[in-house]
Amino acid sequence: MAKKTEIQWLKKPEDHDYPAAASYLSLLYDEIRVKTIVSELHKAPMTSFKAKDIFRASLLSLLGVSNSHVRKNLKKLEAGTPLSPLLLVRSDDGGKVVIADGYHRMCSVYVLNEDADIPCKIVGASPERQSPKRIKSSRKE
Repeated sequence: MAKKTEIQWLKKPEDHDYPAAASYLSLLYDEIRVKTIVSELHKAPMTSFKAKDIFRASLLSLLGVSNSHVRKNLKKLEAGTPLSPLLLVRSDDGGKVVIADGYHRMCSVYVLNEDADIPCKIVGASPERQSPKRIKSSRKE
């Protein structure tokens, strides 16, 4: 029987993850919004979600072991090297989660165990969207 790889994580994202997230986010948002999002990511508390849930919410295709970055991360995990947590952003419309940094790490973990908890920081794309708000009904009750 094959040995099960234990997935280890750093306690917080690495410093270089934030500029990487900003670079990716600059393709989606203007410079001011990117700076705001990255600032909020720095301040956000750590949380975690299942790999399968992040994958579904991201609406992205899953990369397999044929991808060099996924293979590199799998080798790190097999060697017991902890990975950096993900940086996530909820889209303005609430329809998906943007993986600002950590897409290849998420795919690597998913290959090993789709039920694995992945530590991350998550913020809304707009400050006013940091937490879901209840929509008031205009209907008379």
